Amino acid sequence: MLDFQQGEILLIDKPLDWTSFQVVNKIRYAIRKKLGIKKIKVGHAGTLDPLATGLLVLCTGKKTKTIEEIQRQTKEYTGRIRLGSTTPSFDLETEVDQRFSTDHLNDDMVRNAALKMTGEQNQIPPSFSAKKVSGQRAYNAARKGDLIVLPPNKVQVYDFEVDCSELPEVNFRISCSKGTYIRALARDLGSAVNSGGHLIQLRRTKIGGFSVEDALTIDEMVEQISHM
Repeated sequence: MLDFQQGEILLIDKPLDWTSFQVVNKIRYAIRKKLGIKKIKVGHAGTLDPLATGLLVLCTGKKTKTIEEIQRQTKEYTGRIRLGSTTPSFDLETEVDQRFSTDHLNDDMVRNAALKMTGEQNQIPPSFSAKKVSGQRAYNAARKGDLIVLPPNKVQVYDFEVDCSELPEVNFRISCSKGTYIRALARDLGSAVNSGGHLIQLRRTKIGGFSVEDALTIDEMVEQISHM
C-alpha cells in the first residue's frame, strides 16, 4: 500500500502535448478521490515542455521536501535536432524563420562541434522559457513578439553523443546538469556548424537514479491508485 500523505515518489512517462502541471493535477485528483480528502501535496521535480515526453518525477506528501534534491541530480535526454533551419523558440512551438545550406555538413564536423559543447558553459536560455523577467514569464513576452535576451546560466554538459547517419537531422543523447536547456543546445550546435538548428524531438530518460524504464503512463498510474 502506498502512503501518499507520508510521501511517495511516483515515476510518470509524460506523453506528448501534456504540460507537467496537467500531469500533477491529474494524479493529485486521483489520489484525493481515492483517499476521500480535499488536499494532498503533489509536486514535480523538474518541468518537461509539452513537446517533450519521458520521465517526470512526482513527489507526494512529505516527500515534496525532496524535490529540490532530486532536481539537482544529473539528467539524461535523447532526441533529434534538425540542422539547416531555425525557429524563434528553438523547437517546433514556432514556425521556421530562417533557412540555411546544409551542403557543407559531414559527420566529423557535427561530432566535433558536439564534443566542444561538453563541459561547463554559460548558456543563454531561450526567450521562450519560464524564466521570470520583471515579474512575468519570458515566454509570455516572446509569444507577443517581444523576444527578451536572457542572462546566461552556468550549466554542465557531461556527454553529448550524436548520430549523424541521417543528416541534416541528428539524433542525440545528452547528459547534463540542472538548468540546461536542450533547445538552446540545438541552437548552439546549429550555430557551431554554420547551418542553424532547432529541436524537433525530446525525451527525458533519466534523473539521477530514476529511469523512464521504471515509469508508468498516466493512465497506468491512475489505475494503480484507484485499485489500492
